[in-house]
Amino acid sequence: MLKIRLQRHGKKGKPFYWIVAADSRAKRDGKYLEKIGTYDPLTNPATVELNFDSALKWLQNGAQPTDTARNLLSSKGVMLKKHLLGGVKKGALTEEEAEKKFNDWLEEKEAKLAERREKHKKSQSDAKAQALEAEKETNAKRLAALQPEEEEAETPENAEEASAEGEATADEGKTAIEKEAEATQNEEKTEDQ
Repeated sequence: MLKIRLQRHGKKGKPFYWIVAADSRAKRDGKYLEKIGTYDPLTNPATVELNFDSALKWLQNGAQPTDTARNLLSSKGVMLKKHLLGGVKKGALTEEEAEKKFNDWLEEKEAKLAERREKHKKSQSDAKAQALEAEKETNAKRLAALQPEEEEAETPENAEEASAEGEATADEGKTAIEKEAEATQNEEKTEDQ
């Protein structure tokens, strides 16, 4: 009996699948008759590349897809096309009507995928913006925490040392981090004396 199924490839924890037509008695990753496509579940949305005509040919020749393979084939429209061609054979539809239904379905599916990609891209940009805001907030808190330490560092003893070294004029062009480093150096000097 013929099966259309997935054959696992890729690293541990990073699966990547081939969609293959194989004998049902063959091992999962063993011998296959034809590679029909690939499936990458790690992307968002999942990436499915499929040889449409080959998959349709195998289905029409009696190959039975596994549950996951059936879902993938359905997402690409192979199962719908098979169904519509069955209707054409029975005389329920003309070929033109079947093609029109299939093309309408493809357009609708593509619109949904584009919307999903856009939504994912927007959520990523929102997450980046939130992370940036959180980082700015954290930096502001750190800067606010540094301000009292600098005021404490300028006691009368430290002020005399600072004026003696001429650091008062140099402080104007320095960043908060440099000022903090200098304050800790000044404290270490006073502790050593």
